[in-house]
Amino acid sequence: MQVTPADTGDRAAAQTLLARVVAAHHRLELVWADGGYTGSLIEYGLTALALVIAVVKHSDDMRGFVVLPKRWIVERFFAHLMRSRRLVRDFERRTASAEAMVYWSMTLLMTRRLARPRPSRV
Repeated sequence: MQVTPADTGDRAAAQTLLARVVAAHHRLELVWADGGYTGSLIEYGLTALALVIAVVKHSDDMRGFVVLPKRWIVERFFAHLMRSRRLVRDFERRTASAEAMVYWSMTLLMTRRLARPRPSRV
């Protein structure tokens, strides 16, 4: 995860984030991205990181709400973040505190899932 200042563009931040992720996870080969991450980022992923970036786009003939493949995973993540009241608005002055709030929100989600009673396997 990487939190950047508001004046940092998504494509520039994606380059540094992808480099960090590839360094940590050597077997990573494919990344799904939104339609805004086209252009030089795809070339950078192939040449510098040996990474295929597959862009999930809306088709021109879609009308109304349509669930896009793999896109729902990101939207669900954002929904979990918005359950934390401090993350609904940008209250943080530093990116470090904003990043800490994201970790806090995800920790709450994981502990709730771990504490959930599971059905017995009988």
